[in-house]
Amino acid sequence: MLLQKETTRRKFLIGSLMALPVSDMIFKGLTAAQAAEMAAPELLDYKPIFFNAEQWQFVMAACDRLIPAGGKGKAPGALETNVPIFIDQQLHTEMGDEIYMQGPFEPHADATMGYQIPYRPQQIFKTGIELTNRWCQQQYQKPFSQLSEQDKDAVLTQLQKNGVDFASMGTDDLKASQFFSELLSETKHGYLSDPMYGGNKGMKAWIAIGFPGARASYLEWVKQHNIPYPLGPVSVKGERA
Repeated sequence: MLLQKETTRRKFLIGSLMALPVSDMIFKGLTAAQAAEMAAPELLDYKPIFFNAEQWQFVMAACDRLIPAGGKGKAPGALETNVPIFIDQQLHTEMGDEIYMQGPFEPHADATMGYQIPYRPQQIFKTGIELTNRWCQQQYQKPFSQLSEQDKDAVLTQLQKNGVDFASMGTDDLKASQFFSELLSETKHGYLSDPMYGGNKGMKAWIAIGFPGARASYLEWVKQHNIPYPLGPVSVKGERA
């Protein structure tokens, strides 16, 4: 269930800030990164453009378990960094159009034979979510998003190990592990990508791992071994954390 949030004051501030040049925002005590974070969509308010409501709940729940908040050093999780928004926006693009889809395909071929799935990423997500939710209904009488954290982790593990038999549900050309791999890959991409793509809100993931981002030059630090890098990351658009 989505929480109702008081956003009137926040939206007023964002509107005021976005009308100002960057120099004025910094003068008022906000860095460009902080202003960009305020302007980024609130996850609970976001309306998905690719996923339907049921698929969106699955993606939210899965991302939360794949990169949960509060890890080592209390790092932000996938939800705190808008990873589901990244995935939704990426799948709404022409992502996967470069994949050769003429076949023949051999889904059970060795991994060294390259891409052997007759689906683009968009189809992998929709098919995988549908079959996983169907399996959860059979095993737990609930969709994935309504399971306990322990059960969600167990289902994700089953997907990774092909413990969920997609073939028995009528899909022979997509393995559960292939869906899991696509889900995990896009979750990691959303967590570590530049904020301009919708994820890594406020560059929180970069801050957590000490990544400098797209800083133009940090040659003076290359030879300084065992010394913590003191400068925050910079996004492609020049936002500084």
